Amino acid sequence: MGVKANDDAGVYRISDDTALVQTLDFITAIGDGEPYTFGQIAAANSLSDVWAMGGRPVTAMSIVCFPSDKLDVSVLRSIIQGALDKVSEAGVALVGGHSVRDEELKFGLSVTGIIHPDRVITNKGARLGDRLILTKPLGTGILNTAIKAGMLEETGKKKAVEYMVRLNKSAGEVMAQMGASAATDITGFGLIGHAWEIASGSGAALEIEAEKVPVMDRVIEFSRMGIVPGKLHDNISYYNCRVEGKLKQSEDWMSILNDPQTSGGLLISAPEDKAEEMLRLIRDSGSPEASIIGRVIEGHKGHIYLK
Repeated sequence: MGVKANDDAGVYRISDDTALVQTLDFITAIGDGEPYTFGQIAAANSLSDVWAMGGRPVTAMSIVCFPSDKLDVSVLRSIIQGALDKVSEAGVALVGGHSVRDEELKFGLSVTGIIHPDRVITNKGARLGDRLILTKPLGTGILNTAIKAGMLEETGKKKAVEYMVRLNKSAGEVMAQMGASAATDITGFGLIGHAWEIASGSGAALEIEAEKVPVMDRVIEFSRMGIVPGKLHDNISYYNCRVEGKLKQSEDWMSILNDPQTSGGLLISAPEDKAEEMLRLIRDSGSPEASIIGRVIEGHKGHIYLK
């Protein structure tokens, strides 16, 4: 699997029973404004791509863009400590990194994982009748915009951060063990965009039951006030022609489903006979908000039908 694929990470076979899973991701400052929290979120976000492929991350290297003329080095220490704690929680070794001076703070990880070459989960394997499982609620893009505007109370900030620092480790392990057909993690392209990647790659259509999609508190409220990230509008504009159904006319749902996520959950295409048990195990493993939100259907290939 190489650069022509839309998968979350690259996979390189090194033997009959081992392949490397490699990915790189970094983000601008986000969350509650605390450097330690930012390090945790950035690390969780970077690690997620390996779990989305069914792999096990083993090592990571940090990527730092730091405005040393604006911020004290203690800020960088806190960011790295947050990342180190989250990486340790994942059972991954932080083995080094690289930093450059930049005008804007950015941080992330380059992650290497391992997987059996025959057990790679791509975003191209969804099959008719599969059920779609979403493991985290949507709304981090809108809530982070509200945080930057000083409009989200401390309780709301804490809850949003809890979702973003939650690792996709347990959910990824469950889907890998049970044999998911396809998967991806939900990040900057929103649920619609990443669902389209599965639909397009699999040569199928996806049906999403909007009312079953878990959504964070106050997301609709802020969306109606126009407190949304700019990329949300870009997502709507780009993916609009791939969306079908009357809910396409709902500004509320189009905002929610196109909201760019940071460290979002996994979207899993699960065989129909395994979906309910997979959902139960994912919930029990630490993602209680996980929900079956739709299914793989016949229809225009690559299209998302909102129900």
